[in-house]
Amino acid sequence: MKLLRSWKNHILIFLAVVGPGFITANVDNEAGGIYTYSLAGAKYGYDLLWTLIPMTVALVVIQEMAARMGAVTGKGLSDLIREEFGFRTTFLIMTGLVIANFTNVVAEFAGVAASLQIFGISRYISVPIGALLVWFLIVKGDYKSVEKVFLIASTFYVAYLISGVLAKPNWGDAVFGLVDPVIHRSTDYLVMVVGMIGATIAPWMQFYLQAAVVEKGVSAKQYAESRVEVVVGAIFAVVVVFFITVACAATLFAHGARDISDAGEAAAALRPLAGEYAGLLFAFGLFNASLFAASILPLSTAYSVCEGLGLESGVNKKFREAPVFYWLYTALIAFGAATVLWPKLPLVKVMVLSQVANGILLPFVLIFMLLLINRKDLMGEYVNSRTYNLVAWTTAVVMIVLTMILAVAVLTGVA
Repeated sequence: MKLLRSWKNHILIFLAVVGPGFITANVDNEAGGIYTYSLAGAKYGYDLLWTLIPMTVALVVIQEMAARMGAVTGKGLSDLIREEFGFRTTFLIMTGLVIANFTNVVAEFAGVAASLQIFGISRYISVPIGALLVWFLIVKGDYKSVEKVFLIASTFYVAYLISGVLAKPNWGDAVFGLVDPVIHRSTDYLVMVVGMIGATIAPWMQFYLQAAVVEKGVSAKQYAESRVEVVVGAIFAVVVVFFITVACAATLFAHGARDISDAGEAAAALRPLAGEYAGLLFAFGLFNASLFAASILPLSTAYSVCEGLGLESGVNKKFREAPVFYWLYTALIAFGAATVLWPKLPLVKVMVLSQVANGILLPFVLIFMLLLINRKDLMGEYVNSRTYNLVAWTTAVVMIVLTMILAVAVLTGVA
């Protein structure tokens, strides 16, 4: 009886804290990421599925640290960086974050445009309407209502699972590709490996997750359940990546369609190869993911900048109570959507640029996180253990190397 009551209490606490970790991990499967995973399947079939193993480890480790810092300190990441490293350092990090996140916001609206063009809807209709929807959601809602919408949007990622099954892949080859690395000796393959892993962890994720944990009111006492939620969210996000890659490997790669210009083209190509429903589900998934990310990326930026500058922030506050927070959110959406409406905008280059911007900023964010989480005066008993610290630092170093390789490859024209 006591055991049953204990499990019931754990489940209730888990349901109370669910949200930040699951939302953050899944929204990273956005337009740029979906394009990367689709291209990996189209160009190399099942050969890149092995990257999902280190991808899962990296995502779980970094996200868990962000959630733990938020629960224990009750402060966002940019707030801690300002307090511990000074305003000048914070200002530089925030400037880089705004630039990186703006390119990501543009990429998300590009994803909205590409997904609905498949249904014959012009970007001049889909993008403005999408921008207004995400603006009203945040400005007119509170944290609880916004989180419910985000959680519902997270469940729609199941469209990719169904699309992957409808593509009728060779499951034996898929499992083999997952556990047995197949290495191609080419620069393009190396860049694709880096892209698969590097697209999974973006700087904005850590800032948003920690701020969301704080605003939700998750405490150190609830941390155990919050940790489970982060892990579950990370695993589900990588499962989605698996099915996106498998769907394109079973269709585009198998039929020789090795080059796609964007994720929308992948969805369109799936329709005659995997069936009408598979293509439509893939397109719907892209639309949902892009609109979802177009809501959270500006929100993450507004959280981070206002925390770093010591200004009021939070979805629970009214516009007049946190004007900078809401005006920054509004500006990112307005300029991001307007940029996509430029007729000659190279959408693919925008998506690639967003990944490069993430790669350049990510190493700095990871280093600050690791320095902070090992401060006993901040974290008390919740500092990293020796074993966990070894895993975390190794993950950070590997991610730094990989993302820098990606950035250099793209900037020098190798990719």
